[in-house]
Amino acid sequence: RVHLVETGGGPVQPGVPLTLSCQGSDVLPFRDYNLAWFRQAPGKEREGIACIPSRGGNALYADDLEGRIAISRDHANHLLSLQIDNPNPGDTAMYSCAGVHRIASVCSRAASDYTHFGPGTLVTISS
Repeated sequence: RVHLVETGGGPVQPGVPLTLSCQGSDVLPFRDYNLAWFRQAPGKEREGIACIPSRGGNALYADDLEGRIAISRDHANHLLSLQIDNPNPGDTAMYSCAGVHRIASVCSRAASDYTHFGPGTLVTISS
């Protein structure tokens, strides 16, 4: 079981770069988990916006966000990060991280492929 807790949310002004973090517990090897970021905007369905495999390989991004967001992981510190550049009000959402025990060089952005989700952190982009 991997416990995941997100931090870094809150009110943010448009255009100010934002970094979200997801801390994984040290119960099991974090490095054996595929990880992802999801978000759910008010009145919309949850969407997978980025994922990163456990064993190298390429990260995957939602088409409309690629180039503006970056996912990264730190195995030693059990940490997953998401950087959002030039955020705008359309990025307002509850952001959550997710993991699944999978040793792979590919990943998925589908929520059904993940077994563990954090409680989420609310990001509000507003001037």
